[in-house]
Amino acid sequence: MHPVVVLLITAYIVTLVGIGLRFSGRQRTTDAYFVAGRSVPGWAAGLSLLATTITSVTFIAYPGAAYAGNWTLLGPGVLFLAVILVVGPIVVPFFRHSVVMSVYEYFGQRFGRLVRMYAALTFALGSFVKMGFVFYLLALTAASCTGVGMGWLIAVLGVITVFYTLVGGFSAVIWTDVVQGFLLWAGMAVTLVILLFFSGARPTAMLHLIAASHKMSLGSMRFDLSQPTFWTLAIYGVFFYLQRYTADQSVVQRYLAARSDRGALRGMALGASLCLPVWTAFMLIGSLLWALYHLTGQALPPGVTRADQIFPLYMISHMPSWVSGAFLAALFGAAMSMLASDLNCVGLILMQDVYSQFYPRRTDAQRLRFGKRVIAFCGLLAIAVALGLTRTHGSALALYYAATAILAGGLAGLFLLAFLFRRASRTGALLGIFSNLIFTAYAVLTLDGGKIVNLHGFNYPWSEYTIGACGNVLFLAAGLLGTILFPAQADSSLRFTLWDWLANRKQRPLTPLQLGDPS
Repeated sequence: MHPVVVLLITAYIVTLVGIGLRFSGRQRTTDAYFVAGRSVPGWAAGLSLLATTITSVTFIAYPGAAYAGNWTLLGPGVLFLAVILVVGPIVVPFFRHSVVMSVYEYFGQRFGRLVRMYAALTFALGSFVKMGFVFYLLALTAASCTGVGMGWLIAVLGVITVFYTLVGGFSAVIWTDVVQGFLLWAGMAVTLVILLFFSGARPTAMLHLIAASHKMSLGSMRFDLSQPTFWTLAIYGVFFYLQRYTADQSVVQRYLAARSDRGALRGMALGASLCLPVWTAFMLIGSLLWALYHLTGQALPPGVTRADQIFPLYMISHMPSWVSGAFLAALFGAAMSMLASDLNCVGLILMQDVYSQFYPRRTDAQRLRFGKRVIAFCGLLAIAVALGLTRTHGSALALYYAATAILAGGLAGLFLLAFLFRRASRTGALLGIFSNLIFTAYAVLTLDGGKIVNLHGFNYPWSEYTIGACGNVLFLAAGLLGTILFPAQADSSLRFTLWDWLANRKQRPLTPLQLGDPS
């Protein structure tokens, strides 16, 4: 790498760590450490929501997927805004007045401690995988630029990130995300200008080739769930983002950290409205790179064997050093910010939803100390996942989508059961959990014609992207069946449904403490 690039990346990482150190002296309570004392401006929460959504998966995997194929994997993002418009105005104020720090408190209020811990541990497992993907993609990019082994890079960058997360708390996560958001937009705009007007190929020729080759296609419109068609990815997107904005602690944590309900709503709207343009721009970058290499006849270096390496290669070899340095700094910052956010929220839920349930008499200082230890342990575990991913092959974005579909855990179905059905019972929820686990195990083992376990005519027939959606639908169906057979009795848990919320929205909302929540 050019010395300017190294300097900019180093300066940016030092800046992120510096922001973490600046807030370290203020993290004396669990409320301050995990929800920033509920003092974050709405616009900052919105930019933080953007930053936690736009990770290194977006920076590297989106251009790689567009370069290797078309825009099929943009399909889930198309459904993103539709989900937000439906659930956002209700879910954001609801959670702000129904839980203390963890979204999984809500499932405990409705269905008891066991269901609450299942939801928390399922989210934690999915977070380990997601953090592993982010570590992996960050190291993949850095290895492409420096020639240093991926294992060493994962270890070094992982240790730096865990340290920054431990000392900074959620306040540092929010404000580094704000810096990241501005840098992201600037780098993305400059990259598109360079590709279109200073790359050595005429923009009209590149765009014509892209259109003629159907590189901007969202995939086949056939309703074939065995292939990653538009409809397959659309179904995946509905359930993925429904789960993300109703049962994902890293998102709900930003609702809770905002100063007011109005600020939280505005922040969510701001963050959501910026996501789809960013995803689209990165897909366009990948398509433009494909057209550029085809039109100019440039040969790729022998070491470039994955489409995910194309964008980092172009940044280092063709962009001005200050531009590539700024963009790579933004990439490093995006990965570190997202990892800090996920580590912080995993520490929170294991402290709030597991540890505090077994040790309710622990002081706030003891709970905070336990949460920090969890962060350190989970960071090391995520590094181990990333090291395992270095042995895989194929598109990182496809692997990421498949993993998140399989590890969805039925949390979207659990939320719908709890939020929409007043008589939904604990027995129904447990039956839904059991059914989802059995189905997911069956689908994973018999996927792709029975690569692990071959049941011949009874193998799972559809794409891996559909596993999460089918699991959520089955969860809801089994939960409703259990509810019909064993309906819930009238008690305080029924106050935590959509219908009760709508009936009481003109009144002053009750707080979790007024409703008797032990958390």
